[in-house]
Amino acid sequence: MCDSDRIQAGGLVMKADNNSAGIDRNSQELTGRITPGIRKADVQEQPDGARNIKLVVEYDGTRYYGFQRQKDLPTIQAALEAAIETVTKSFSHVIASGRTDTGVHALGQVVNFKTRAGIPVDKFVPALNSVLPRDIRVVCAEEVPWTFHARFDARWKTYEYSIDTRPVQSVFTRNYTCHVNARLNVEEMKEAAGYLVGIHDFRSFASSGGSAKTFTRNVKRLEIITCDDPILRIRIEANGFLYNMVRTIVGTLLQVGLGKLSPDDVLKIRDARDRRLAGPTAPAYGLCLIKVDYDNDINSFGNG
Repeated sequence: MCDSDRIQAGGLVMKADNNSAGIDRNSQELTGRITPGIRKADVQEQPDGARNIKLVVEYDGTRYYGFQRQKDLPTIQAALEAAIETVTKSFSHVIASGRTDTGVHALGQVVNFKTRAGIPVDKFVPALNSVLPRDIRVVCAEEVPWTFHARFDARWKTYEYSIDTRPVQSVFTRNYTCHVNARLNVEEMKEAAGYLVGIHDFRSFASSGGSAKTFTRNVKRLEIITCDDPILRIRIEANGFLYNMVRTIVGTLLQVGLGKLSPDDVLKIRDARDRRLAGPTAPAYGLCLIKVDYDNDINSFGNG
């Protein structure tokens, strides 16, 4: 079964900025805090010369303590904000489509930030990549309407979980796959996955500690992908995810593949709304945010 332990890789610790709450050092009107639950873009007019920049970012999350800024710990948000400040000469608060956890990777994370910098939008990609760590890359940049919000405007997100099924895990996949040295019944896993597609209450697959007020989510797609490859992939697309929802679904489907649960058990677990009945939470390092979709095709980013 999956080894839930992970080795924290070393790396430069980036000190948290005292302005991480969202106060711009040079222009509070661009990133000032607002009442929780009210979108800043809905109550704030666009200042003269200000722009809203959207980025698609990919990163190897191995040495980072998740996306969200944390004091005295390396995070993706801290690295992006430091790079943006270096390039624009002014601090900008970065908003993400979602906060990935420690060790989780991304191919298509979407973020946005507001700035008065006059840099041509096509220059942001090379400029930011020249100062970012090598395990974080900006894939593309676009100037978007002032009201665009990477989190609140997201409609669908796709995650993929990778499982190395070889007897001996490759050293080249150890940071990106969970190793399961056992034969998995993929057909049973596919049958069980079918019970999780659609609009359901997913509290059986949510870890405690999340901030969600409701547990109903719409899973548009949940696929078990083999492709004659020793890497088994579980891809899930939904309109939102609860805390550790994807990793708990993966852990439960692996229990089915190992013969410890039946597909019908998964249906019962779903309807029981009891986290204690579901499988273990799969390790973070096998998980990758593949893409984030928005209303218009032009706002649909990521690979896959």
